[in-house]
Amino acid sequence: MKRGGAVAAALVAATVLAGCTADTENLAEASRDKGAAAPPDAPAPPGYQQGERGTDGPGAKPMGPADFRSTFALDVDTASYGYAARTLRDGARPAPRTVRTEEFVNSFPQGYERPAGDGFSVSADGARTGEEGWSLMRVGLATKKSDPEAPRRPAALTFVLDVSGSMGGPGRLDLVKEALEAAAGELRASDSVSLVTFSGRAETVLPMTRLGDGGRARFQDAVASLKAGSSTDLGAGLRRGYRQAAEHRRAKATNRVVLMSDALANTGKTDAAAILASVERYRKEQGISLFGVGVGSQYGDALMERLTNKGDGHTVYVSTRRQARDVFVNQLPRNVELRAREAKAQVVFDRGAVEEFRLLGYEDRVVADEDFRDDTVDGGEIGPGHTVTALYAVKVREGAEGRAATATVRWLDPDDREPHETSRAVDTDALTGGLVWTTGSAARSEGDGGKVSPYLRQAAVAAAFAGALRREGRGPADAAQEFGTKRSLAELHTEAVRLEKTSDLRSAAGLAANISRARKAG
Repeated sequence: MKRGGAVAAALVAATVLAGCTADTENLAEASRDKGAAAPPDAPAPPGYQQGERGTDGPGAKPMGPADFRSTFALDVDTASYGYAARTLRDGARPAPRTVRTEEFVNSFPQGYERPAGDGFSVSADGARTGEEGWSLMRVGLATKKSDPEAPRRPAALTFVLDVSGSMGGPGRLDLVKEALEAAAGELRASDSVSLVTFSGRAETVLPMTRLGDGGRARFQDAVASLKAGSSTDLGAGLRRGYRQAAEHRRAKATNRVVLMSDALANTGKTDAAAILASVERYRKEQGISLFGVGVGSQYGDALMERLTNKGDGHTVYVSTRRQARDVFVNQLPRNVELRAREAKAQVVFDRGAVEEFRLLGYEDRVVADEDFRDDTVDGGEIGPGHTVTALYAVKVREGAEGRAATATVRWLDPDDREPHETSRAVDTDALTGGLVWTTGSAARSEGDGGKVSPYLRQAAVAAAFAGALRREGRGPADAAQEFGTKRSLAELHTEAVRLEKTSDLRSAAGLAANISRARKAG
């Protein structure tokens, strides 16, 4: 479906939407497995440069909030934080252009209530930042988790696996093979799988095969036989994978391509636009979505993100066996179905209560405000147990009372394509009752000032951490000036450590460890 046109002047600064996978704590926790750095790969061609952020769609140059509305497509990517964590464990800071604020927030649990049935729940909370009248508002969307024993539509999964020379290092092909063999044991006998590999050329190692009647063993044997080859013709691999998925497309099933690669294409048809157009065509005409799994210390982050955006999917990054097993053994079998198609959110602010707002991060998922209810404009595909978070900086007018904003999510039913909406109002007192930060002059002078959710505080630390890393080359890398506040990495580390000690958030320990690594790497 088409992407929305020019961005309405509804947004100030950048746009953030953060989505969380069904089980984010394994991604968010600090890993004890240090990934070995792989040798440098052949340079990527234009359009594939490591760290280059895609420029597709609106939002690269956000504008002021002339109509006090903010509209965006939902997304659940986490790859940016996963890759940053891997880079930090190797003793370096990630390139600023690989850091996406929404994917940092994306990687942490949010604690939202979930709906009883299909569709979304909408949650909202907030607190003051303690500087210049700014508050932080968190709008959360969540879907119901799947029941592993409940009936579901079958899946037809085409695994497209990079077996090029760059995948031969530790923590790449070996990691993916182990996780795939384990995943075969979790999928159902009614599911179908195929396996396509690519290096200098693409090859169908296993055609589409039902997992019942010995198919499971055939798939596991095919995976076990794989060995790293030479160059990387990613385009050929994707084209063959999509052809395989289209030829064996199953009606009333979830048809999906799963791409596993370091996304460093260096041979064959390396024109990014041609590959992106091919992915988009299969999505539009066949309804085949794309799930991207990034691996490797040298990782083509921008290409993988752009591919999954075009393919109505999402991206994760794995660097440890624990993370790989979580993605393939826990998440993938539970998320072969969808809860919503073309999902978009719109937040409308009350001019009488709000003086200014800023939506943080997520520049490439902005939708024109007038396209919110145009269901031909591309939204996001959301599965069971996902959460999506929008973090806003909001300056509440002095003395304002009553409603500050209304958040609405719109989506299509994945089966009958009927549109649905649900909304939640946010009052000013929800934004001004407490303090986000437990350090700084405001906290010292007035204390907490009210109870603030530890999930909100964790999201704030994650967003500010991303802001600090993004500022390298543009200003002090040890400070983030994102939502009307300024936090040094030392202060953010203190906040994360305090969260770990005073809450049940195990994920705060991993966040604190990564902030500490960033300080040392600086």
